[in-house]
Amino acid sequence: MTEGLHPAATHNLPSFITPPGETDVLMVVMAVILALAVLMFGIIYFRLHSLPEHIAHKSRRVQFEIVAVLGLISLFTHMHIFWIAGLLLALIELPDFSGLLGRIAGSVEKMADTPPGENATVPPEISSRVAEAKEATGVTSKTYEFKQGDRVAARPTTPRQPKKGPNHA
Repeated sequence: MTEGLHPAATHNLPSFITPPGETDVLMVVMAVILALAVLMFGIIYFRLHSLPEHIAHKSRRVQFEIVAVLGLISLFTHMHIFWIAGLLLALIELPDFSGLLGRIAGSVEKMADTPPGENATVPPEISSRVAEAKEATGVTSKTYEFKQGDRVAARPTTPRQPKKGPNHA
């Protein structure tokens, strides 16, 4: 079965050329290297693609979700501007407006003499109970606690002292 070389072939062939019927080792090695390279490139691509989400993970939930949606949009549309927007949003610390707005709402409720967390319009039966509680206790406070049931208890607050200064007489 061992045939000699064809008379027209050169006598000094390179070592990577395999004889007929044998396994091509170079092709097998290159196929394994190619498969590993594609796998590693995919892992690095997806790791880099999810980088904004990892950065935004320690931020608030809404910001994290926006960054995650921007990352998915950029992944499926191949528009890199969404990825850049998600990365910038993940790197920027947004101020907490909800806490500030909650404090403003609490101050406005105190000024309006309404119970915290309630609407500005108080039902007549509650306002009559509050008036009864004010008369019964003699307290003219602005903060009230509403308990379950029919009882309404007023919690007195310390009265404010008038301001003293050159503009206040």
